[in-house]
Amino acid sequence: MNTKSARQLIIRQLSTRYGDGEAESIARIVLEDAFGLSGKQQKGDETAWATEDQTKFQHILSRLEGGEPVQYVLGAADFFGLKFRVNPSVLIPRQETEELVACVLEHLKSESQVSPALLDIGLGSGCIGVTLKKRLPQLHLYGLEKDPAALDTARENASRILGEDAHYQLLEGDILNRPDWKKFPALDVIVSNPPYIPFVEKNMIPEHVLAHEPALALFVSDDDPLVFYRCIADFSLEKLKPGGALFFECNEFNAGQVADLLHQKGFTKVQLLKDLAGADRIVSGTRHND
Repeated sequence: MNTKSARQLIIRQLSTRYGDGEAESIARIVLEDAFGLSGKQQKGDETAWATEDQTKFQHILSRLEGGEPVQYVLGAADFFGLKFRVNPSVLIPRQETEELVACVLEHLKSESQVSPALLDIGLGSGCIGVTLKKRLPQLHLYGLEKDPAALDTARENASRILGEDAHYQLLEGDILNRPDWKKFPALDVIVSNPPYIPFVEKNMIPEHVLAHEPALALFVSDDDPLVFYRCIADFSLEKLKPGGALFFECNEFNAGQVADLLHQKGFTKVQLLKDLAGADRIVSGTRHND
C-alpha cells in the first residue's frame, strides 16, 4: 500500500455513504492529520508504506466504513483555523457555527470595551468561546456546560489552545436551572448554540449523526422547541449589561420564531441572518438600556 492507493481506497469505500466529494474530503483529512501528508503527496506518492502505517490505516478505514465520523476517529476537528479535540460527548463543530463566531467577533471588534465579559452557554467542545478568546485575548471568557464529559473536553481544548496562563471560567451547570444563574457576573455578550432540533425532525438527520453524535446536544422536546431560547433570553435580561448583545445559532425552521421571541421580550436591534447556504441561522439582539 502507498499514499496514492490509500487515498483511492478511502474514496471508493466511502463514496456510497457520503458521496464522492465528501469521501474525497475525508481522505484528505485522514492522510493529512493522521499521516502528515500534504495535498501534493496524497495524489501522487507511490512510495510503499511501512507495516505500522498500513496497520494504522486499516484500523482507521474500518471505523470509517462503520459510519463513524472522521473527526471522532481521529479525535480532532478543524474550526476557525484551530484544531479542537472532539469525542462522542460533544458535537462536531460545523461551518454554520463558524459563521456565528464571525458575527460575534465583528460585534466585539466594533465595541469600545477594553475587556468585555462573554458567556458561552452549552460549551460542548468549547469551539465558540475558546475561538473568541484566542482571537481576542483580552476577553473575559465564561462558559456553562451541563454534561461533565463535554465540560472536560472543553477544558482540555481551552488549556491546549489558550495556554496554561490564560484566564477563563468554564463551569458545570444547566441554564434551565435558575440557581445556576448566580454563577455569573454582569456580561457584555452572551452566545449560545443550544439544542434546537425537535424529535419530530429526527428523520431529517443523517444516519451517521444520529448514530454517533450526542442526542443531548442535538434534540429538544417537540412540545417546546424554543425552551432554551426562552430561558437564555430571560437569563440575558437579568445578566446582560444595558446595551449588551445576545447571539444564537438556530434551526432554520424556527429562527423567525426566535427573532419574534426576542422582540416580545424587549430586545432591540434584533437581526435574523442567513448562513452561506441561504438558511435562516443566526439571531441576535441587544438588551434595552434601562
